[in-house]
This record gives sequence, structure tokens and C-alpha cells, in this order.
Amino acid sequence: MFRDVIGVLTSWDEYELVVIGRDRTESRIPVDRLVAGKPVPPFPARRGELPAASPTELQRLAAGSWPALEREQLGDWTLRAAAGFTKRANSVQALGDPGLPLPEALAAVRAWYAARALPALVEVTSPGTDPALAALLDGLEQLTRAHLQTAPLAPLARPVPGAELVRLATAADEGWLALYHLTAGSPQMLLAARQLLHGGPSVWFAQVPGEAGGEPLAIGRCVIDGPWAHFSAVEVSPAARRRGLATAVMSALAARAAEEGARAGYLQVEADNDGALALYDRLGFTTSHTYHYVRLPQA
Repeated sequence: MFRDVIGVLTSWDEYELVVIGRDRTESRIPVDRLVAGKPVPPFPARRGELPAASPTELQRLAAGSWPALEREQLGDWTLRAAAGFTKRANSVQALGDPGLPLPEALAAVRAWYAARALPALVEVTSPGTDPALAALLDGLEQLTRAHLQTAPLAPLARPVPGAELVRLATAADEGWLALYHLTAGSPQMLLAARQLLHGGPSVWFAQVPGEAGGEPLAIGRCVIDGPWAHFSAVEVSPAARRRGLATAVMSALAARAAEEGARAGYLQVEADNDGALALYDRLGFTTSHTYHYVRLPQA
């Protein structure tokens, strides 16, 4: 007569409930068929060593969790464009052999981005980028130095005060986007940003709702890809800071990632973001490697 549905309750209106299971299966349950419901603790995160991954592998993994709308291969290099939304999605990931002499490859990069009216940016990973390429780019304008950090997932997924306030969804609503400051830019860039944020193998959005339907107090995003969970877009409203909400968002997202089999987390944080670095240090993240961008001169 009855059957159980276990998962994340993502919506509930006067007609139906929507529940997303561990395998991303969506169940729509008519309200008049609901007999009972109760909170179920998340599936425990598996403990163990971090999965083996080199800086090159982690950078490529991160690119898949922040997927540019337009991608093209130049040998092993990946040219990426997303109407100018973030340097990560509008730069060439220069890892491996481009299949051309380096000066010719860089000329091809400049032409590709010029055709899209975008600056030609090269992502330089240390270690990871060919030293010959790094030497060739030395002296050019450098932008946005960042760390890629990793941590075991099990400690992150432990319940913390405030985690019960976090709501998860598979799509970002207008409140989430507003706290992420996705309000300025060309229509093409805003559309690209929405598409990019929802791209990836298994994407989840977290938010701590504000009062009376106002702007969320905190948000975050997580993309689960096999054993790895990529955390990004963790923001807290200025009026709600120092209340542990960023930690609560990370905990809820990590618990969900563990439900889908992830064992490790990683994130990308700018080197001058002292507040975020302090938070991630407390949560057990350590730096795997650094990367930055170099702007090529115009052709």
C-alpha cells in the first residue's frame, strides 16, 4: 500500500512535493498521497585518504565543475569562453602540449579570443604549466593569483549549528542570484552566467533563507563529480556575518556530496581573500597548488 521516498525535499506546494534522491532521481508526490514524513540523517561520509590527483588533474576537474559555454581544443589546451563571466570560464587552460610551437599556439589563442571580443587570458598553474611556457609569459601582465585547496569530506559533513537552516535545491532562484551579485553586466553575460552556474555533473545550490521571504542570509554551490565535491560561491550577507552560516552552508553541501559518494572536497580561492582563507583553514583545507592568469598583448 505504501512506499518510501528518501532524498532532499526541494519543493512543496498545495499540489505536490518534489524529492531528489541520492541518484538524482526526481520523485513528484501528490499532496493527497502523502501519509507521513520525517527527517532522515544524511548518509555518513566515508573516511579515508584523499583521492590521488595531480595539480593538472585538479585544474581540469575544476574546469568541468565551472563549465564554459564555449570550449575548443588546441592540442591538450582548452580554449574557454562564456561572454566574459569570470576569468576561469574565459581563459585558455594551457596544460599539456598544444600541438604547435608555443609562439604559434599563443598567436592562435589571441586570434580565438579576439574573434569573440574578449581579452586573451592564459591560466598558468604552478606546478603544472610547462616551464617553457611560463618563461615565455614572464613579464606580461598577471591577474588574480589563487589557491586550489583540498580537504577530506567526512569532517566537513559533520552536523554544525545552523546546518538545519540550510535549504538545498538543484536550481538557483532569484534570491540566490541576488546575493551572488549576479545583477550587472550585458544580457549575454548574465545569460551565460546562469547557464554556467547550472552546469556540471551534479549541481546543488544551498541557501539560508532570510526573514519574510527576503534575500537569503547565506548561499553556496557544490558540484559533485565522482569522489570529488567542488565548493564555490559561498557568500554571507553582511548583516548575517560571524554567525557561522558559511560553515553551516559548507556542512550541508558536504553532507549532500557524501550522499552521492564523494570523499573529498576542493575549492578555488583568491590569494588576497584573507577572510575566506581563514575559514577554509579552520575547515581543514590545505593548498594543493596555485594558479594565476596572464593577459596576452593584443594581436
